[in-house]
Amino acid sequence: MGIFGRRKSREERAAEIAGKVASGKGFYGRTTRAFLGGQDFARVQQSIGAYRSGSDVRQLLAAGAPTVPAVVVSVGDTGQLVNFDPVVDLVLQVPGATEHVALRTIVSKLRIPRSGDQVLLITDPGRPGAYLYAGDGVTP
Repeated sequence: MGIFGRRKSREERAAEIAGKVASGKGFYGRTTRAFLGGQDFARVQQSIGAYRSGSDVRQLLAAGAPTVPAVVVSVGDTGQLVNFDPVVDLVLQVPGATEHVALRTIVSKLRIPRSGDQVLLITDPGRPGAYLYAGDGVTP
């Protein structure tokens, strides 16, 4: 504990810096945007967005949010990595839905889903009608 209250953990500090980088604000954000340029900065923003959706899913699962099963129609590689795990484009068929659901998400490099695999989704509370990838349902 610090003098003026609770001291932030390394993970909280790293998440705060990542947020500033993604928004292009603060020293880290402005410096990253200046050195990378527009196209590469957009890729950084997408990777950070994928990381945030992963942490949102962990919080929702811990809170007991219901999951929705879906079948993988196709998997596309984006060429991006977050903590050495690939960021992929998934096209999914949700039972009862008329259209396919497309997601860009981080998946475990040990459990990359394939066409025909069943995965779990969670309804995104921030965007009605959108989903977040919750994994393959197999506990580690």
